[in-house]
Amino acid sequence: MIELKNIYKIYGDGEGEIRALDGISLHVSKGEFVSIVGSSGSGKSTCMNIIGCLDIPTSGEYYLNGTDVSTMTENELAHVRNRELGFIFQQYNLIPKLTVRENVELPLLYKGVKAHERTELALHALDRVGLGDRGDKYPSQLSGGQQQRVSIARALAGEPPVILADEPTGALDSKTGREVLDFLKQLNREGTTIVLITHDNSIAAEIKRVVRIQDGRIVSDEVKEDLQ
Repeated sequence: MIELKNIYKIYGDGEGEIRALDGISLHVSKGEFVSIVGSSGSGKSTCMNIIGCLDIPTSGEYYLNGTDVSTMTENELAHVRNRELGFIFQQYNLIPKLTVRENVELPLLYKGVKAHERTELALHALDRVGLGDRGDKYPSQLSGGQQQRVSIARALAGEPPVILADEPTGALDSKTGREVLDFLKQLNREGTTIVLITHDNSIAAEIKRVVRIQDGRIVSDEVKEDLQ
């Protein structure tokens, strides 16, 4: 599903060169739930940007679902993002002037999905996260946990094979964060491949496979056999 081969992301040159990613290789199989863990500046966010087709590597190869995306143009990458990936962010990134349903529909609009089908898919996604009765509300009328569930519904609406979650519990209290993590686990049990980026070791402890990044390199890749 996800295959990074000797990926480098280098900024600057000479003495000012910064290797945000320094030769990373990583394979994520279909249906896995993987946590990528690292402190600020470790390279984990750069890694997510590469995996999410939001950036291209300086060198190396990246195959997403069998397709080499490492040399694609911006337009080609945008097409891949719309088709293959769903995104969940720490700050939700909901548009205040749009209703909950309209926020969930937005990526479907970019994909060219017809209006009636957009509405149907959005309402189904909201039902899946327990917010089927909140479609006509605005983000400001929801709690933080509910807003994060809307962002999950938005990621789910297009039924992407891969979901990338960037610190999805970072802006939530511990109880609500637990609920969001449990929901992501449920999605994974239903077959969705999930890559979660975090700096929080307590979150990583809940996930079966943990990849740790430090100074742009993978320093460990652990699978906990006792976790399902």
